[in-house]
Amino acid sequence: MEDLVIRDADVVDGSGEPSYRADVVIDDGRITAIVKEAAAAGCQRPRAMRELDAEGLVLSPGFIDMHAHSDLALLRDPDHSAKAAQGVTLEVIGQDGLSYAPVDDRTLDGVRRAITGWNGSGDDIDFDWRSVGEYLDRLDRGIAVNAAYLIPQGTVRALVVGWEDRPATPRELVRMRELVAEGMEQGAVGMSSGLTYTPGMYADDAELTELCRVVGSYGGYYCPHHRSYGAGALEAYAEMVELSRKAGCPLHLAHATMNFGVNKGRAADLLTLLDDALAAGADISLDTYPYTPGCTTLAALLPSWASAGGPQSVLARLADETTAERIRHDLEVTGSDGCHGVPVEWDTIEISGVADPALAGHVGRTVLESARQRGEAPWTTARRLLVEDRLGSTILQHVGHEENVRAIMRHRTHTGGSDGILQGAKPHPRAYGTFPHYLGRYVRELGVLSLEECVRHLTARPAARLRLPDRGLVREGHRADLVLFDPVTVAAGSTFEQPRALPVGIPYVLVDGRFVIEDGRRTEVLAGRAVRRTPR
Repeated sequence: MEDLVIRDADVVDGSGEPSYRADVVIDDGRITAIVKEAAAAGCQRPRAMRELDAEGLVLSPGFIDMHAHSDLALLRDPDHSAKAAQGVTLEVIGQDGLSYAPVDDRTLDGVRRAITGWNGSGDDIDFDWRSVGEYLDRLDRGIAVNAAYLIPQGTVRALVVGWEDRPATPRELVRMRELVAEGMEQGAVGMSSGLTYTPGMYADDAELTELCRVVGSYGGYYCPHHRSYGAGALEAYAEMVELSRKAGCPLHLAHATMNFGVNKGRAADLLTLLDDALAAGADISLDTYPYTPGCTTLAALLPSWASAGGPQSVLARLADETTAERIRHDLEVTGSDGCHGVPVEWDTIEISGVADPALAGHVGRTVLESARQRGEAPWTTARRLLVEDRLGSTILQHVGHEENVRAIMRHRTHTGGSDGILQGAKPHPRAYGTFPHYLGRYVRELGVLSLEECVRHLTARPAARLRLPDRGLVREGHRADLVLFDPVTVAAGSTFEQPRALPVGIPYVLVDGRFVIEDGRRTEVLAGRAVRRTPR
């Protein structure tokens, strides 16, 4: 007999077509039969060792998180309910140009310190890999959900060039191309960049284009966190569109927002730019999270010149009074490139997490609030926090616009990405709530997207970008990565006050045909594996 039959589900299959009622049969990790309207037709109904009554529930493909920061969380936390409970069955990690492969011992130490705010220190992790392939093999030992990997361009640059602000030499560029090719051959699906983060931001367009040519030759895509989401945002998007055109490499725009006061109401400008490029033959997609605030590290706001040389150099500059005053001027007056060219507004910068528990009193307060409590200038407070927390503090940045969020999520190339940082005492609720928030808030409550179209954005469309021919749709022969949710009650439980509350209305999630969420509770199943690039 078959393993499982899900009876009388309302199937929203990921194609965008209207839902239908069906029995869905699963065996050996794949969908083996779909019997539409089986009960009404009076036909012989499929049988299996287990039957699940899905009356009143929607069955859809598992959701694909196109922008995740679970690089260490997948190894540290076998439960990983932050994503499994949302119905996420595949995460794309290695984002924003900084992750943990390819590395050597020296580079690994620098990367770990640079992104402690994203992923924790990693002191609890056995870093028994150095190459992309070895990291993917580590994931294959068993994780909560599946994971695909982007080669992080900043890490590659750190490995070859270092953390300095200088052009790569011709020999260094050859070596970086070799590392990108090796990573693609070992299973990466593309390459990411963090062009407001060191050291990736020090690469010019010529260097990035050469690396993207390698990625494109393997059928991968380029996923940049580009050079500005504030002042100059539209120009930064245009730069990436032109770069991908020159390189012949598909482009996926990470957390494609238009933030800060200068971009209020300007989503239409971005969408026109993308539509014109698509009409000219470009291959472009994007992802967004359905919230207005952003989330990053406090250190990310610093100007690029202050970040050259890596974390130890940053701390040394902050300790020097003259240099620290220059940093303050860039942040508060000029508009740091790390803060997207916009002068920082300390009342929008909320501390969401700290690496040192002794600094926990800052969490949940804006920098301005903490400064007033201390009776000092906001920069004094921010500087002290940067130094005492060894650059490990994370922030929420309240600079987004709801009308832009809604306009961009309607776009025909849109996909969902949580950009979820799981560290800190008060993380952004998007880490635990992005996908049910789309379904509950933007489908059921606001009607921004239909249910069928939203599911398509979260499943089939990202699977197509990842070139995964047997995922993202409810189809016979496809992998049984599936989610069952109640369209009447599904919602994000997480809020800014309770950011780790789990979703409601998602009772069942299957990865490879096995229940990772059953009756609304996490099982002990670790069915996730590395999802490697499909060869051309």
